[in-house]
This record gives sequence, C-alpha cells and structure tokens, in this order.
Amino acid sequence: MNAPRTALARLSDPDLREPRRPPVRRRGGGGGGFGSLTPERARVLMLVAARASAITLLAIFVLVYATLFAAGSGMSGSSGAIAASWLAVHQVPLVIGKTGIGLWPLLPTLLMLWLVARDSAQAAGPECETAELGWVLGAAVGGPLLITAVCLAVAEDAAAVVSLQPPDALAAFAWVLGLNLLAALVGIGARRWRDFADLLPIPLPDWVVPGFRAGLRAVGRLLLAATAVTVVSFLLHWSRLGDTYHAAGNAVGALGLTLLSLAYLPNVAVDAVSVLAGGQVQIGPGSLSLFAIQGAPVPAVPVAAAVPSGPVAVWWLVLLLAPAAIGVLSGLDCGRTSNDRATAPWATLTAAGVAAVVVALLGVVAGGELGTFGRIAPNAVGAALVFVWLAVAGYVGMLGARFFGGPAVVAPAAFDDAYDDEYEYEDDYYYADDDAEYADDEYDDDEYDDYDEDFDDEAAGDAQPGAGHDDEGGWYGDEDLDGALEAELVDDQDEYAADGAVKSTDNPDIVDAEVVEGDLPDK
Repeated sequence: MNAPRTALARLSDPDLREPRRPPVRRRGGGGGGFGSLTPERARVLMLVAARASAITLLAIFVLVYATLFAAGSGMSGSSGAIAASWLAVHQVPLVIGKTGIGLWPLLPTLLMLWLVARDSAQAAGPECETAELGWVLGAAVGGPLLITAVCLAVAEDAAAVVSLQPPDALAAFAWVLGLNLLAALVGIGARRWRDFADLLPIPLPDWVVPGFRAGLRAVGRLLLAATAVTVVSFLLHWSRLGDTYHAAGNAVGALGLTLLSLAYLPNVAVDAVSVLAGGQVQIGPGSLSLFAIQGAPVPAVPVAAAVPSGPVAVWWLVLLLAPAAIGVLSGLDCGRTSNDRATAPWATLTAAGVAAVVVALLGVVAGGELGTFGRIAPNAVGAALVFVWLAVAGYVGMLGARFFGGPAVVAPAAFDDAYDDEYEYEDDYYYADDDAEYADDEYDDDEYDDYDEDFDDEAAGDAQPGAGHDDEGGWYGDEDLDGALEAELVDDQDEYAADGAVKSTDNPDIVDAEVVEGDLPDK
C-alpha cells in the first residue's frame, strides 16, 4: 500500500532554482568624482576634516582661558592667543614682541597628528574604494587649512591688541599642509599600503615590508632608550631643579612649568637620540655630544635640568652600546621575518634607511629658534649615524638570526591579503566566474525553507528517479532503492488541481517530487 503523496519541492520561480550570488566588492572600482560620494561617505569625510581639528581647538580653548583666568588677565587678547596656539601646535614660527619662537613643544603636535592618522585610517577601511582615498586625503588636509586661514586673519587683527606679529602665510600653510598630509598618509598607508604598492611600476620586493617594519620598531626603541637616558640624567642633576622652579612664584606657576616640561619631553628625547648615536645637538652657540661639550645657556625649564654642563666623562662612551644593541635587534627582526642572507641584506638596509629618514624628520620638527638662546636642534649627522649603526650592527644581528635562529618566519600580517584582490570572499560565498561551484553549506536556509536538503536542482531535474545522496556524499540509484522516490515533470499543472482552483501558470514546467514507502538499503 502506497503512502500518501508528500510533495518535497515545488519551485515556481526560476530565480529560486539557483542560489543568488552575494555582491562582491572589487578594489579600485567606482569613480572618484562627486557622483561617487554617498551621504554616508560624505559624513565620514566630514569627520575626517573636522574631528581632529575640533578636539585640538577645544583643548586650546581650555588651556588659554584657564591660563588667562589663573593669571588674572583680561580676555581681550584671548582670540589672538588661540590663533597663535593653533599655529604653534603646527610648529609655525611666530614672533611675539621681539622674540622669535620656532621651537614649540612636540607633544601636542604628536597628539594632533595621531588623531588625524587615526581618523584617516578609519575612513580608509575595506568599504572605501581605492578611487576614494584621494577624498580622504583632501578632507584630512582641507579642514586644518581652512582653520589656519581663519587663524591667520585673527592673528593679523589681534596684532593691534597683543604683541603678536602676523606670521608668514606661506610658511604657515606649508607647515599645516605638510604635517597633516604626512599624518593622513601614515594612517591610510597602515590600512591600504597594498593599494599604494599596486601603483608602483614594478612589483614590490618581498624584503621591503619586513625592513620597513623593522625600521619603525628600531626608531621606537631608540626613542625609548633616549627617554630613559634623559630621565636618568634628570635625576642625576636633581639639585638644579630648585633653581628652575624658583621663578615660578606660586603653585599655579609651578604647575605650568611642569606641564610645559612634559610637553617638551619629546623634543629632548629626539635630541638625545642624536647624542646616543654619536652626533651632537646644537644649543645656540654651544653644542652637546658624548665626546665634547661647549657650554651655552639653556632655558630655565625643569626638563632643561637634564642637560649636562660638563666636563665629558669617559664612561659616557658606554652609551654607544645602546644604538649598537638596537641595531642588532633590528637585524634579528629582519633575519627572522625576511629572506635576508649574507650576500643580500636588503631588508636590513631598508630598516636602516627608514629609521634614518624618520629620525631626520623628527629632528626637523623638534628643533627651531628660541629667542635669545638661538637655535636648538640636532644636526643631520645624527640621522646619518643612525643609518650606520642599524646597517652595520643590524648586519651582525641578521647573520646571527640566519645562522643560529633557524629559517625565516614571515609575520602573518604581511600576507593577510594574499588572495587575489579581484575577487573577495564574503560570508563564505566565493566565485571566480559564471561557472563557479557553490558548496552545500553556502545556501541560505531562510530562502529555501521549502526545499529539502537531500535534493538540489540537479537531483530534482536531471537525476534519474530514485537517485539520492549517501553518507559520503555519493549517489545511489534505482537499483538500491525499491520505488522509494517517484518524480514526474508536469507540463500543464491545471490538470492536477484537485480542488478545482486555478493554480499559477507563470512557470508551467514544475517539478513535482513525492516519496512513497520503500525499503531503504543498509548503509
């Protein structure tokens, strides 16, 4: 006795016979004009242009008005002070009264640039097309340039109230453009450096990325060692600290000097890097190095107490071990993460070059004129010596890593996008062309509630009646199944309307599959 007919699948919509392919984003697609800017992208670009600048201006407002309130001064010159502070954060040289100042604290500048780089990196995420990266760069520099134009106008108007001379507009725009553009490139490059590499006329060698990363790590280690040496020197010259705070007057003045010293601490650390490498720091008419000291007056701020007054001690030469050790560590990094060998240490040389360039750029930003004290800045020899230390000592470390550390182990982050960028994987769906295959577990169950998992389009339409899947994914046919499955192709579905109701005839070719009782084979 046959069991009642049980319909397993009735597909009347041809679009449901094949699983729908999810949209695949292709890098580099889309245009870069105004038409490509959606409201969501426009909102992201507005955040890139305004958020870092707004946070910087808010901090300047608080500091300026808190300082004026603590000093009991009037608020008439507050607008000029705010404009000058914005320019000072961007290291723009200013003339206050008759004193020219180009040596500004580096800590506020670094924090501002970090905000710009972070916002740019977030805006250049995976959803951002390559053609839209130019919009991110434009937003990152457009907002600060607009505020700079306003601050220049305010500074010119405030010159009649406060002793502030209007700065050179070209120099101001150049500093603001250069710093914000560099920060935006760093932020975007951290997320999308492969897109920049694709623009090169030749493929990027495999030793460039490990060398670049090793160079950045070496700069961080140099700054950390220089900061430690500065703190030790500060503690050794603790007796001078009372003289620097003597002119503070009260607790508010002492707090202001302390905050000012902390803001100048990155400047001192950059100078100390040059000294550790064997170079020298110019302090007005004098200089400071591990080999000689030419005395010169220093600013009366607490952090300046760390500057030794001489004479040079022989044990100071031990400090040269710091760049040597950092060079060895850089070479070890290159040897473990690249294919460097004795005859071709390209990653090691790349790390040395990257570190030298970064130290040179930091030296330019951290130095400048400071009134009657003259120019305080590290010389260019320090950056060149950084390259020598990391190249020579780094070569020794690379050899040790290659001969004693085993084979190179490439960092996973260097190949996290190793697949072809033309086609991307999304939500476990993938395909390379129109003939791609789909795995059984890639179907959306919600779209195929009426479709039994044991039968697909091939089984229902092309397979012989009685075919099915076994436990290993194979097929069994009619010889293994005694009438367990009956399937028929109906051309006119109206004749099967038992209740007389008219059924839809949009798709007359309907597969009507039914299961009847039968003895299933043992598996």
